[in-house]
Amino acid sequence: MLEILFIRHGETQWNVDKRLQGHLDIGLNREGLRQATALGRRLLDEPLDAIFASDLRRATDTAKAIAMPQGLKVQLEPSLRERCFGAFEGLLHPEIEERYPPAFAEWKRRDLDARYPCGQYHAETLREFSMRVLACVARIAESDDSYRKIAIVTHGGVLDTMYRHVHKLPYEHPRDFPVLNASINRLSLDGDEFRILEWADVSHLNKHALDEVDNAR
Repeated sequence: MLEILFIRHGETQWNVDKRLQGHLDIGLNREGLRQATALGRRLLDEPLDAIFASDLRRATDTAKAIAMPQGLKVQLEPSLRERCFGAFEGLLHPEIEERYPPAFAEWKRRDLDARYPCGQYHAETLREFSMRVLACVARIAESDDSYRKIAIVTHGGVLDTMYRHVHKLPYEHPRDFPVLNASINRLSLDGDEFRILEWADVSHLNKHALDEVDNAR
């Protein structure tokens, strides 16, 4: 059996502003860096066999904060990126609604096959994105039989996909479960069967833990 810790990247300023990031390469803000360091401290006594991460900075820098204390290398995996939202990326939600009303409505309906207008990058449909994520996770899980516990540092959309996959929730179902910055979400994989062991653990981000991070600097 393989245990996989799915970890969302630490906070970015665009998270705070509710500006859509997608494939745009936004770094962690000061709070996100604190969260990443706290994650590394939390997992130090929980040895990992490998750490994989999206190649976008907000995920890579979060992963490095976990990997470095354990002497591990972060293995970058572009297929762990957030969904690409095309022209929506870089915009606040009201701006998307104002500029692209029909596409915004499709987004809010979670239309599986809607493709938004092209921006800096070519947008993915929700179906394409979910298939990319599930194929990537399966490939990582099968890459080394010696793995017993690994971390995958990624994005909110990837966590959403995994949760829905395990619970067999349709994509049009509104998100009624938490997807938190710097959270630890534990899944087990036995054969091809995923099971959620723990979801949205942010106990390592309490005030005492973050104060310890600040005092150690």
